[in-house]
Amino acid sequence: MTLTDTHCHLDLDKFDFDRADVLDRACAAGLNRILLPALNLASSQRVITLANSHPNLFCAIGTHPNDSLEWDENSIAHLRQLYRDDTDFHSSTAQQLAKPSKIRAIGEIGLDYYWNDAPHDHQRMTLVKQLALASELKLPVILHMREKGDALDGECARDLINILSDWVRELRESNNSLAISPGVLHSFSGNLFTANKVIDLNFFIGITGPITFKNADAKREVVKSLPLERILIETDAPFLAPVPQRGRRNEPAFVRHIADKIAEIHNIDPDEVAELTTKNSARLFSWGG
Repeated sequence: MTLTDTHCHLDLDKFDFDRADVLDRACAAGLNRILLPALNLASSQRVITLANSHPNLFCAIGTHPNDSLEWDENSIAHLRQLYRDDTDFHSSTAQQLAKPSKIRAIGEIGLDYYWNDAPHDHQRMTLVKQLALASELKLPVILHMREKGDALDGECARDLINILSDWVRELRESNNSLAISPGVLHSFSGNLFTANKVIDLNFFIGITGPITFKNADAKREVVKSLPLERILIETDAPFLAPVPQRGRRNEPAFVRHIADKIAEIHNIDPDEVAELTTKNSARLFSWGG
């Protein structure tokens, strides 16, 4: 079985004492790709360095909505330079074989109305500017969406849908190839209406450990209605460890439990879920088989 974890914060200090062992366990569990999203400009540099240290690691750069108060007029230029530097590194004559950049997305970006660490208008501004960078670099986006009170629907979902609808329309009007697969809603916690809206815009839906939780019937009902061709699996490690690992620090090897639960919900073999989600991730992030 080949698996992919499309969202893991392996750069965080919770992994400092055993990061190599975590990667060994992931490989032993059949993971062939792990994507590391950044949370801010500092972690954008960290995930690039980490991704370049291991063949199975890739990354995304950007500023999370809860860190968006650090955003200023220099931030876009900083992110653009990080991408150019990594691309130049992989294309340099020092490399025996030129390889694409390890940066495969802009993220983790989006909106968070749960914590309110930044004013909503500032979050929206930061998101729009990073979507523009994604358009320029033709990189898909990894999106965060969290409602006030962890509701299934609300202002956050409505604002995000409006912003993404405008962005995808611009991509289509400009014949930007990114319109085919513009990104993923990470650790999706919305309702089926929101899921269908973004699927209509060609987004993928990221599924994490909470669908294994005892009290997650509503989340499982949403997953049951989603087309498997639009699902990605992700741990969001070190957070959201799935049952039977709940309460422990999450890690990429635990993504198997999410695949198993999706298979149970859709009444199919876990190998089929693993195969489909691995193919889906390759379509989105363009990292090959």
